[in-house]
Amino acid sequence: MIAHKLRSLLCVFLAIFLVSELNEASPVWKRETIVDGWKPIDNPKDPKVVEIANFAVTEHNKEAGTTLAFESVVKGETQVVAGTNYRLVIAAKDGSAADSKQYRALVWDKPWLKFRKLLSFEEIKG
Repeated sequence: MIAHKLRSLLCVFLAIFLVSELNEASPVWKRETIVDGWKPIDNPKDPKVVEIANFAVTEHNKEAGTTLAFESVVKGETQVVAGTNYRLVIAAKDGSAADSKQYRALVWDKPWLKFRKLLSFEEIKG
């Protein structure tokens, strides 16, 4: 009876030890910390990225009463959070202006909830 309990207890300890070792050794289990967690967007012409950028310009126009027209995504980065943050540099033209300007936009997207929010939008000066 005591030998059976000892064997069961030994199996439990062995299982705990193996799981903790796998957690430390395996990249599947290991959580790597990435400073800031931002990753460059490989293709700024990707339809999803363009959709997010268009949303940013449209939302900014509503909030600020402006008439910016989206032209292109110059570059961007994504960060996985509770959803995805998109930090984009967007080229847009203001009304009948001859030249476009660049703007930095931050959009938080949670597609499974049909949630999208413009967190910031500002002209890049200089």
